[in-house]
Amino acid sequence: MKFEDIIKELESLSCPEDVEGMARFGITPEKTYAVRIPELRRIAKVAGKNHQLALELWEADYRETRILACMIEDPKTMTEEQMNKWASEFDYWEICDQCCMKLFRMTPFAYKKIFEWSQREEEFAKRAAFTLIAVLAVHDKDAADEKFEQFFPLIIRESTDDRNYVKKAVNWALRHIGKRNLKLNRKAIEIAKQIDKMDSKSAKWIAKDALRELESDKIQNRLII
Repeated sequence: MKFEDIIKELESLSCPEDVEGMARFGITPEKTYAVRIPELRRIAKVAGKNHQLALELWEADYRETRILACMIEDPKTMTEEQMNKWASEFDYWEICDQCCMKLFRMTPFAYKKIFEWSQREEEFAKRAAFTLIAVLAVHDKDAADEKFEQFFPLIIRESTDDRNYVKKAVNWALRHIGKRNLKLNRKAIEIAKQIDKMDSKSAKWIAKDALRELESDKIQNRLII
Protein backbone atom coordinates (compact mmCIF):
# COMPACT_ATOMS: atom_id res chain seq x y z
CA MET A 1 0.00 0.00 0.00
CA LYS A 2 1.09 3.55 -0.66
CA PHE A 3 0.79 6.42 1.80
CA GLU A 4 -2.05 7.97 -0.20
CA ASP A 5 -3.98 4.69 -0.26
CA ILE A 6 -3.73 4.37 3.52
CA ILE A 7 -4.96 7.92 4.07
CA LYS A 8 -7.95 7.29 1.79
CA GLU A 9 -8.82 4.14 3.72
CA LEU A 10 -8.50 5.91 7.06
CA GLU A 11 -10.80 8.65 5.81
CA SER A 12 -13.37 6.07 4.72
CA LEU A 13 -13.23 4.33 8.13
CA SER A 14 -13.31 7.52 10.18
CA CYS A 15 -15.76 7.55 13.12
CA PRO A 16 -15.80 11.10 14.55
CA GLU A 17 -18.47 10.06 17.05
CA ASP A 18 -15.87 7.86 18.78
CA VAL A 19 -13.58 10.78 19.68
CA GLU A 20 -15.44 11.60 22.89
CA GLY A 21 -15.32 7.98 24.01
CA MET A 22 -11.57 7.83 23.33
CA ALA A 23 -11.02 10.93 25.45
CA ARG A 24 -12.72 9.26 28.41
CA PHE A 25 -9.94 6.68 28.33
CA GLY A 26 -7.17 9.26 28.12
CA ILE A 27 -6.68 8.88 24.36
CA THR A 28 -6.33 12.52 23.40
CA PRO A 29 -4.37 13.02 20.17
CA GLU A 30 -4.54 16.42 18.52
CA LYS A 31 -5.47 14.80 15.20
CA THR A 32 -7.40 11.58 14.75
CA TYR A 33 -9.65 9.73 12.33
CA ALA A 34 -11.01 7.72 15.29
CA VAL A 35 -10.37 4.39 13.57
CA ARG A 36 -10.38 1.35 15.81
CA ILE A 37 -7.31 -0.79 16.46
CA PRO A 38 -8.58 -3.98 14.71
CA GLU A 39 -8.96 -1.98 11.50
CA LEU A 40 -5.44 -0.59 11.90
CA ARG A 41 -4.08 -4.12 12.39
CA ARG A 42 -5.80 -5.17 9.17
CA ILE A 43 -4.31 -2.25 7.22
CA ALA A 44 -0.86 -2.93 8.68
CA LYS A 45 -1.04 -6.58 7.65
CA VAL A 46 -1.81 -5.59 4.06
CA ALA A 47 0.91 -2.92 4.02
CA GLY A 48 3.62 -5.21 5.40
CA LYS A 49 6.92 -4.08 6.86
CA ASN A 50 8.08 -0.87 5.17
CA HIS A 51 10.60 1.49 6.72
CA GLN A 52 10.06 4.45 4.40
CA LEU A 53 6.28 4.21 4.62
CA ALA A 54 6.53 4.04 8.41
CA LEU A 55 8.50 7.29 8.43
CA GLU A 56 5.90 9.00 6.22
CA LEU A 57 3.06 7.79 8.39
CA TRP A 58 4.75 8.95 11.59
CA GLU A 59 5.35 12.43 10.21
CA ALA A 60 1.67 12.72 9.19
CA ASP A 61 1.02 13.01 12.95
CA TYR A 62 -2.46 11.51 13.17
CA ARG A 63 -3.22 8.97 15.89
CA GLU A 64 -3.87 6.31 13.28
CA THR A 65 -0.87 7.06 11.07
CA ARG A 66 1.45 6.91 14.06
CA ILE A 67 0.02 3.64 15.35
CA LEU A 68 0.32 2.22 11.83
CA ALA A 69 3.92 3.46 11.68
CA CYS A 70 4.87 1.42 14.72
CA MET A 71 3.02 -1.60 13.31
CA ILE A 72 4.74 -1.62 9.93
CA GLU A 73 8.20 -0.34 10.87
CA ASP A 74 10.90 -3.03 10.69
CA PRO A 75 12.61 -3.21 14.12
CA LYS A 76 15.81 -4.33 12.38
CA THR A 77 16.09 -1.04 10.49
CA MET A 78 15.20 1.22 13.40
CA THR A 79 18.03 3.33 14.81
CA GLU A 80 18.51 4.67 18.32
CA GLU A 81 18.05 8.19 16.96
CA GLN A 82 14.68 7.27 15.49
CA MET A 83 13.58 5.62 18.74
CA ASN A 84 14.59 8.68 20.73
CA LYS A 85 12.78 11.01 18.33
CA TRP A 86 9.56 9.03 18.41
CA ALA A 87 9.64 8.64 22.19
CA SER A 88 10.19 12.38 22.64
CA GLU A 89 6.99 13.00 20.65
CA PHE A 90 4.72 10.76 22.73
CA ASP A 91 1.92 12.92 24.14
CA TYR A 92 -0.63 10.38 25.38
CA TRP A 93 -0.46 6.84 26.70
CA GLU A 94 -1.88 4.88 23.76
CA ILE A 95 0.81 5.79 21.23
CA CYS A 96 3.48 5.17 23.87
CA ASP A 97 2.17 1.70 24.66
CA GLN A 98 1.50 0.73 21.04
CA CYS A 99 5.06 1.63 20.04
CA CYS A 100 6.52 -0.32 22.94
CA MET A 101 4.36 -3.40 22.33
CA LYS A 102 4.43 -3.50 18.53
CA LEU A 103 7.94 -2.23 17.81
CA PHE A 104 10.39 -1.00 20.45
CA ARG A 105 10.56 -4.28 22.38
CA MET A 106 11.85 -6.05 19.25
CA THR A 107 14.73 -3.66 18.56
CA PRO A 108 18.30 -4.37 19.68
CA PHE A 109 18.16 -1.22 21.81
CA ALA A 110 15.16 -2.03 24.00
CA TYR A 111 17.02 -2.79 27.23
CA LYS A 112 19.39 0.14 26.77
CA LYS A 113 16.52 2.57 26.22
CA ILE A 114 14.87 1.49 29.46
CA PHE A 115 17.80 2.86 31.44
CA GLU A 116 17.99 6.03 29.37
CA TRP A 117 14.29 6.85 29.24
CA SER A 118 13.67 6.09 32.90
CA GLN A 119 15.69 9.24 33.61
CA ARG A 120 13.77 11.44 31.16
CA GLU A 121 11.54 14.16 32.58
CA GLU A 122 8.78 13.94 29.95
CA GLU A 123 5.86 11.93 31.32
CA PHE A 124 5.35 9.65 28.34
CA ALA A 125 9.02 9.12 27.51
CA LYS A 126 9.48 7.97 31.09
CA ARG A 127 6.35 5.84 30.84
CA ALA A 128 7.89 4.18 27.77
CA ALA A 129 10.78 2.89 29.88
CA PHE A 130 8.50 1.07 32.30
CA THR A 131 6.06 -0.04 29.61
CA LEU A 132 9.03 -1.67 27.89
CA ILE A 133 9.92 -3.50 31.10
CA ALA A 134 6.37 -4.79 31.35
CA VAL A 135 6.12 -5.99 27.75
CA LEU A 136 9.59 -7.53 27.76
CA ALA A 137 8.69 -9.38 30.95
CA VAL A 138 5.85 -10.97 28.99
CA HIS A 139 7.47 -11.49 25.59
CA ASP A 140 11.20 -12.05 26.19
CA LYS A 141 10.61 -15.52 27.57
CA ASP A 142 14.21 -16.73 27.29
CA ALA A 143 15.75 -13.78 29.17
CA ALA A 144 17.61 -14.60 32.37
CA ASP A 145 16.17 -13.40 35.68
CA GLU A 146 19.11 -11.03 36.05
CA LYS A 147 17.92 -9.01 33.06
CA PHE A 148 14.83 -8.07 35.03
CA GLU A 149 16.41 -7.85 38.47
CA GLN A 150 18.51 -4.97 37.14
CA PHE A 151 15.32 -2.93 36.78
CA PHE A 152 14.36 -3.04 40.46
CA PRO A 153 16.50 0.01 41.34
CA LEU A 154 14.78 1.99 38.56
CA ILE A 155 11.37 0.94 39.85
CA ILE A 156 12.28 2.00 43.38
CA ARG A 157 13.74 5.30 42.21
CA GLU A 158 10.78 6.31 40.06
CA SER A 159 8.03 5.04 42.37
CA THR A 160 7.75 8.52 43.89
CA ASP A 161 6.79 10.09 40.54
CA ASP A 162 3.13 10.89 41.18
CA ARG A 163 2.18 11.54 37.55
CA ASN A 164 -0.64 9.18 36.70
CA TYR A 165 0.78 7.59 33.58
CA VAL A 166 4.24 7.14 35.09
CA LYS A 167 3.13 5.54 38.34
CA LYS A 168 0.79 3.18 36.49
CA ALA A 169 3.62 2.05 34.24
CA VAL A 170 6.01 1.59 37.19
CA ASN A 171 3.35 -0.55 38.85
CA TRP A 172 2.80 -2.46 35.62
CA ALA A 173 6.52 -3.20 35.31
CA LEU A 174 6.81 -4.44 38.89
CA ARG A 175 3.77 -6.71 38.58
CA HIS A 176 4.84 -8.24 35.28
CA ILE A 177 8.35 -8.99 36.52
CA GLY A 178 6.80 -10.64 39.56
CA LYS A 179 4.64 -12.87 37.40
CA ARG A 180 7.48 -14.39 35.35
CA ASN A 181 8.43 -17.09 37.83
CA LEU A 182 8.47 -17.88 41.55
CA LYS A 183 11.97 -16.51 42.15
CA LEU A 184 11.19 -13.13 40.59
CA ASN A 185 7.83 -13.14 42.34
CA ARG A 186 9.55 -13.35 45.72
CA LYS A 187 11.96 -10.58 44.80
CA ALA A 188 9.21 -8.34 43.40
CA ILE A 189 7.24 -8.78 46.61
CA GLU A 190 10.30 -7.75 48.63
CA ILE A 191 10.73 -4.67 46.43
CA ALA A 192 7.05 -3.78 46.77
CA LYS A 193 7.28 -3.97 50.55
CA GLN A 194 10.35 -1.75 50.44
CA ILE A 195 8.53 0.77 48.27
CA ASP A 196 5.53 0.71 50.61
CA LYS A 197 7.73 2.13 53.39
CA MET A 198 8.57 5.24 51.37
CA ASP A 199 7.00 8.57 52.28
CA SER A 200 5.14 8.96 49.01
CA LYS A 201 1.49 8.47 48.06
CA SER A 202 2.36 7.20 44.61
CA ALA A 203 4.91 4.74 46.02
CA LYS A 204 2.39 3.38 48.49
CA TRP A 205 -0.23 3.00 45.75
CA ILE A 206 2.26 1.19 43.49
CA ALA A 207 3.31 -1.13 46.31
CA LYS A 208 -0.15 -2.00 47.61
CA ASP A 209 -1.59 -2.60 44.15
CA ALA A 210 1.37 -4.80 43.18
CA LEU A 211 1.23 -6.80 46.41
CA ARG A 212 -2.50 -7.38 45.98
CA GLU A 213 -1.82 -9.24 42.74
CA LEU A 214 1.60 -10.78 43.38
CA GLU A 215 0.56 -12.31 46.70
CA SER A 216 -2.85 -13.46 45.45
CA ASP A 217 -3.76 -17.14 45.45
CA LYS A 218 -4.26 -17.00 41.68
CA ILE A 219 -0.67 -15.91 40.98
CA GLN A 220 0.91 -18.03 43.70
CA ASN A 221 -0.85 -21.17 42.54
CA ARG A 222 0.11 -20.56 38.92
CA LEU A 223 3.78 -20.02 39.75
CA ILE A 224 4.09 -22.97 42.11
CA ILE A 225 2.60 -25.50 39.69
